[in-house]
Amino acid sequence: MRTVLPVLVAAGCAAVVLPSQAQAASAIQIYKIYYNSPGADRGGNTSLNAEYVEVKNTGRSAIELRGYKVKDASNHWYTFPAYKIGAGKTVKVHTGKGTTSAGNLYQGRSWYVWNNDKDTATLYKSGGAFADSCSYNNSRVDYKMC
Repeated sequence: MRTVLPVLVAAGCAAVVLPSQAQAASAIQIYKIYYNSPGADRGGNTSLNAEYVEVKNTGRSAIELRGYKVKDASNHWYTFPAYKIGAGKTVKVHTGKGTTSAGNLYQGRSWYVWNNDKDTATLYKSGGAFADSCSYNNSRVDYKMC
C-alpha cells in the first residue's frame, strides 16, 4: 500500500507534512544477562543468585520500577517491587532468594530461569508496554551484554 503525504505549495515553496517521529526508546533497558552460573546446576541458592538479568537506567533522572516486568522465552515472569533506580545505575535481578539491597533484587525462585544455551529476556513497563529485549544463542560463554 502506498502512502500519500499531504503537500502544501505556497509562493513557490513546498512544505511536506511528515508523520510524527517514532516514540523514544525506554530509558530502562536490559543491560546484561548472566545465564550460566559457575559450577554444576544443582539449584543451590548461591548458584541461582549467580544467574541474573541486569537492567540499566539510561535516562537522566531516577525511575520507579514498581510494576515493571521481565520474562524469559518460557514465560517465567518477575514483577519488580517498589524500587527506584537512579540515572545511569543498574540493578541485578537474581534468580534465587535474598534481601533487596542497592543494586540487587531477588526473584525468590528455587530453580534456574535463564537457559544455558539460548533464551530471550523481555522487559515491560508497569503499564504493560514493551520496553526492551535481549536474546542470546551461545553456550560457550556465561553472559550476554545487550
